[in-house]
Amino acid sequence: MNRKILVVDDDQKTRALLKAYLEKNQYEVRLAHDGASFMTEFERYKDDLSLVILDVMLPDTDGFVLCAHIRKRSSIPVIMLTASADDTDKIVGLELGADDYLGKPYNPRELLARIKAVHRRAGVESGAPPRFYRFNGFSLDTVERTLTDPAGEVVKLTGLDFQLLKYLVEHPGEILDRSVLAEETRGRDLGPLDRSLDVQVSRLRQRLMDDGKQPALIKTVRGAGYVFSAEVSTAHG
Repeated sequence: MNRKILVVDDDQKTRALLKAYLEKNQYEVRLAHDGASFMTEFERYKDDLSLVILDVMLPDTDGFVLCAHIRKRSSIPVIMLTASADDTDKIVGLELGADDYLGKPYNPRELLARIKAVHRRAGVESGAPPRFYRFNGFSLDTVERTLTDPAGEVVKLTGLDFQLLKYLVEHPGEILDRSVLAEETRGRDLGPLDRSLDVQVSRLRQRLMDDGKQPALIKTVRGAGYVFSAEVSTAHG
């Protein structure tokens, strides 16, 4: 499931806040501050994008021009944002091929709901969670609770191994606090001297053939926790 969003907005604070909010909700976000930087980012990532968010008012062009350009090149869903209360902007945007429209100022939760709705219509989001998580040739089946290695062999996992791996692949690229991982896999907090999670991570690295001294998949972030650094794709069946 691709969840990469390109946002163009000329306000730096708005861009930063929106990026932080969407990344907290497991979206990958690219940013642009004007039409020129948007065009550069769009051409670079258009094959990977699942959604574009366009601010109408930009210093060097406007969101309508960008929307028209997108529609000539791609069917990527578009949500437009405007500070204008005039319905004309909304009508023009929709006529140009925008999928949704939201006025400024807006509640980030409403924008998130609009994003999810557009993604569902486009087949990006699904009401059911993914069944398969694939990374580095491995495939984790969350229904059968099995892990298959690149050679097609089933990797033996304990229940704790499975819970830990499932949480990691659901949050790729995020720095995950040790206490959060312990709560998700064991249902309890870690004591200050409790190294059980570290032992569990070490065991899972062995299952994944991930070098414990220089791990490429489950990396230690000193003083913070762990991060699953592999690229993860998903499928529902």
